[in-house]
Amino acid sequence: MDNELKERFISLWTKYFNGVPLPITFFYTDKDRIGQKVKPPKAGHRCVLADIFKVIKGKSICFNEHSFGCFGGKKYLGYETGFMPDFEYFLSCGIPGRLEGERYKKTPQLVEEYMKNVPSLKAPSKNIVFKRWDMLEADDEPDVAIFFGQPDTISGLFTLANFDKKDLNSVIAPFGAGCATLVLYPYLERSSENPRAVMGMFDVSARPCIPSEMLSFAVPANRLFEMIKNMEESFLTTASWEKLKKRIRNDQKTFKK
Repeated sequence: MDNELKERFISLWTKYFNGVPLPITFFYTDKDRIGQKVKPPKAGHRCVLADIFKVIKGKSICFNEHSFGCFGGKKYLGYETGFMPDFEYFLSCGIPGRLEGERYKKTPQLVEEYMKNVPSLKAPSKNIVFKRWDMLEADDEPDVAIFFGQPDTISGLFTLANFDKKDLNSVIAPFGAGCATLVLYPYLERSSENPRAVMGMFDVSARPCIPSEMLSFAVPANRLFEMIKNMEESFLTTASWEKLKKRIRNDQKTFKK
């Protein structure tokens, strides 16, 4: 990571976003000893969001194929290509006496059609590392930056992502698990001709892992670098944004809960 770019963004983020915590980044690597390795739970289920959200406070973590206590997390971070057994029933009505359904889709048939359209990701390396922006080192190359924030912060990021684009959909909000909107979709966007940002954390099951006031905004790193260049000539310098900056200060209280 270029240190000059890293420090420039820290300065601009502090100036225009009033001290809201810096984004989390992630990258795939075969290197070991990069961040604390996440161990699977001894029993039961654990959402990967419970671990990822800790990175906001500066703790770097590392997942590998053995880290997961959630089938969805393993899939959407790229360490499993298929879906869990009976996924079409799990996401819809369930199977009486055997499997409780989440009822996020009306019928198993709708889920089957949805499954045909969900992109697949195969992890390119044995580890995926999550680090806060300011913790990145010279040989770290982030793939995606993940912001967590209240609506005022998200609105600023949304508007900045549209500042230099004519497309009406420079930011997308695909249906999916919370970890899919943080990792799978933004990671795949980085290779597209016009990388888009991804709004997320609308997943009802994953939301208890983050404060109630927050949503996520994940940006491919190559797109974020372009956004950084635009910050000082954008709406962030206007009186309209100044009004929201005063309210954004309260975001900091949310992260401390």
